[in-house]
Amino acid sequence: MQNNELDYVLRTMLDSQNDVSDLNITVGKPLQVESSGELVPVAIEPAVEKLTPFQSEQLALNLVGGNRRLTEDLIRTGSCDSSYSIGDSARFRVNIFSQRGNYSIVLRKLNTEIPTLEQLNMPEVFGKMAKEKTGLLLVTGATGSGKSTTLAALLNSINLTKSVHIVTLEDPVEFVHPHRKATFNQREMGTDFDSFASGLRAALRQAPKVILVGEMRDRETVELGLSAAETGHLVVSTLHTIDAGQTINRILGMFDLEEQDQIRQRLADTLRWVVCQRLAPKVGGGRHALLEIMGNSIRTKDSIAQGESDGKTFYEIIEASSTFGWKHFDMACISAFEQNLITEETALLYCSKRGPCSRGLDDVKKSRGDITTDVERLSMKKGDGSGGSGSPPPLTLKLK
Repeated sequence: MQNNELDYVLRTMLDSQNDVSDLNITVGKPLQVESSGELVPVAIEPAVEKLTPFQSEQLALNLVGGNRRLTEDLIRTGSCDSSYSIGDSARFRVNIFSQRGNYSIVLRKLNTEIPTLEQLNMPEVFGKMAKEKTGLLLVTGATGSGKSTTLAALLNSINLTKSVHIVTLEDPVEFVHPHRKATFNQREMGTDFDSFASGLRAALRQAPKVILVGEMRDRETVELGLSAAETGHLVVSTLHTIDAGQTINRILGMFDLEEQDQIRQRLADTLRWVVCQRLAPKVGGGRHALLEIMGNSIRTKDSIAQGESDGKTFYEIIEASSTFGWKHFDMACISAFEQNLITEETALLYCSKRGPCSRGLDDVKKSRGDITTDVERLSMKKGDGSGGSGSPPPLTLKLK
């Protein structure tokens, strides 16, 4: 297979749907793309009803392109990560992995245009995040929840307003930032450094004001990130966690018990913001970003340093600080439902606590004049007088 043939296959997959986020190549299935969260088969000439092991391997080898490091990673660990471009028209983050002796490929489409916070309809509190000078800022969520896009918009905001040096450590480089007010040095794992920990260690000697770490994958990276945040840098990174509380617990869980007190105190002092994301199906098609946002306050620091307790959970702290732009997922779900962006079923599926969320949804429906219960038209029915001599007949509820 030649590169022009590979480009033809990828372009056909991209053009098959309007909202393509991922390309999926799996043996035994046709070519597929993920559109609005669902896999859709792709028609191509010549027709491919089911991919053979040979076809998937040929596609994988062309994407690897003879790169020795990627080949060694694929053979030794069973998977490898890289990037691929179709000229200037499209870029992909590529993961090739083996399964049952065959190769599968997932290509994540990367936006070539860097979004702004306004284009993403981010809350005003993101403007405060972009103004932070030091500390740790974390954007978390499952794979495909839009973390990289949010980080790109934040860095773009800094790029437009501050004349600072920004170093990014990515796997791979997704958004290519132009030099505007800020100076960017974007480094890619495997090409420019071999691990996030070593790249972060080197970055501390490169005089940056802002450091983007693609992912906090291990204890060493977290420890170096905390050290960088403590020494006057703004460290921006991601974690695969579902909410603010789990984010704190995941970081603490990377350290031994005897280190917990020290790490808790360091994290309390350096953590500035935690943004958690979930992409929910949108009414009318597409997806809507639900956000949980927690900032830094005395109560936050106390709960990180001492641990959560009754009345001091991160959920309760976020709810009490809603006037500062903080919100948990239940508040985000209720707000999105109120704006008719998502359905009630979606809100209950993506919320954190169904009870409080359900009550909030009922309040929204009441304000609209909608029915909030299935039990209707109750009336009172007199009993048969069996309450005894001189006693009034008992009343019973009857559902008409």
